[in-house]
Amino acid sequence: MASSNRTATRQESMVPNSLRRSGARVNDWVENLSETKFAYLVLAPTLVIFTAIALWPILYTFQTSLYADSFSQFHGAFVGLQNYVEIVTGQRGAILIRPFFDLSNPFQSILPTTIIYTVLSVVLITALGFVQALVLNKTFRGRSIVRTAVLIPWAVPIVIQGMIFYLMFIPGGFGTQILHDLGLVGARPLSNSASTVGIVTLAAIWKRSAYVALIVLAGLQSIDEHLYDVAKVAGASRWQQFRMITFPQAVPTLMVAMLLTSIGSMRVYGQIDAISNCSTMPSMTCAVVGTFNGSLYGTASALAFLTALLIGSVSMIYLVVLSRSRAGGI
Repeated sequence: MASSNRTATRQESMVPNSLRRSGARVNDWVENLSETKFAYLVLAPTLVIFTAIALWPILYTFQTSLYADSFSQFHGAFVGLQNYVEIVTGQRGAILIRPFFDLSNPFQSILPTTIIYTVLSVVLITALGFVQALVLNKTFRGRSIVRTAVLIPWAVPIVIQGMIFYLMFIPGGFGTQILHDLGLVGARPLSNSASTVGIVTLAAIWKRSAYVALIVLAGLQSIDEHLYDVAKVAGASRWQQFRMITFPQAVPTLMVAMLLTSIGSMRVYGQIDAISNCSTMPSMTCAVVGTFNGSLYGTASALAFLTALLIGSVSMIYLVVLSRSRAGGI
């Protein structure tokens, strides 16, 4: 023991005084940091690496979008923002199968179709997921079996799910017969853009409502049971308990579920491709894949960057609303 202490003292004496003073100043600076600043300091390397990995593909896509399409090389001539201008103003009719933005026929246009599908799927998936979560939050016999059964659609691969809905809605299919008898679709629903949007939305509800139910269920189970006890003592009805306790407490979780559903809907590709082969339901991701497969890298990059911009903007809106909700502003 004494020998090891003498060795440590000898090693310390070999360190230059200037270096020891610098180390002491760093230690003092770290010890004087607040807990928040110390947390940022510890997380800084991870944040720098994560930011670099996340931003580099986006910046590279933006750089590629500034060049013209060229079949002989990856980058054609530098054209600046011309790709964006021609896409948004509809001057890419010869390249894009459907117009990017045309409100006169929204189900035939890329951006309106994407927005319509996103709004429909987010509203319906969130509503159905919320109802499922309310049911699963109750205690009843066989609840574990019901929970497992609800999760089965979520576990089905997208390609298989697409094949199921494709076979259901081909001419003479099970789903086609039912909806055609109700007068909701024609005899060939997948050849019509509006009915294809409805079928793809139905497939999204079938698959993703269980995922939303799980997220919301976690939020419902975190509600303090004492709130309900107090409400019962005060004579509140079940509807009043839902309106004053359950729903307000579930709003932050619902916002998170809506954010994830919105992102998933705006970048959906597999379901549309598997059900309609992207032929009757134009979307931003179908346009990106179609132009990229056609070696139109400048146009594909511009469409991909516009898609990322749309997803980022919607995500920021959700995060602002969610932060205000948690702060009690809503």
